[in-house]
Amino acid sequence: MERADDRTPEQEITHHWLVVGTDSFMSNWGRAENGTSIAAWACEYDDVKRVTEWVESRGDMKRVRTVIDRKGERYSPRGHGHLHIYVVEDNHPSVARHREFQAEMAAADKSAERRRAAQAKRIAATA
Repeated sequence: MERADDRTPEQEITHHWLVVGTDSFMSNWGRAENGTSIAAWACEYDDVKRVTEWVESRGDMKRVRTVIDRKGERYSPRGHGHLHIYVVEDNHPSVARHREFQAEMAAADKSAERRRAAQAKRIAATA
């Protein structure tokens, strides 16, 4: 099986969870001629559920599963074909909205903390 991995050496350590799907559209032609095309999205553990839901929602992915791919424990599908490992970063559609929500919550927490500090200061000044 031919393997293409888009991860950097650092991402191979942090992004060792793969959400894998058999690509029914790309199988049996191109780099997967007479074989299976397998697409995998490397992500951090906290993103596995969101990435899995995103891959499952695609119409071209069959047999969606989660595997580990790290040094000493490489994911190696059997047979002839092509495996491509993509990287899920903060701007990936499967996690982008969640990242935006986290940022909004952090900003709201900071704003609330500033209000509490200002209120405490006013109370201390009148005491």
